[in-house]
Amino acid sequence: MSAERDELRELVEQLPEENVSAALADVRRRLRLAPDRAWPPAFFGAGRAERSDVAARSEEILGEGFGRPA
Repeated sequence: MSAERDELRELVEQLPEENVSAALADVRRRLRLAPDRAWPPAFFGAGRAERSDVAARSEEILGEGFGRPA
């Protein structure tokens, strides 16, 4: 759990009872606004490697300048 989520929980506990309804409505509104994202994203698995040892060779590949302009 993130530190921000922990802080949010602590703040909710300190919230005066008369403000709970408004805060709850705001959180619910924010949840409705959040896009429903499928997991995993469609791009997962989009790349293919010629070799099966890419993960084991990651340091070597990055050392060769993978992702940097030539």
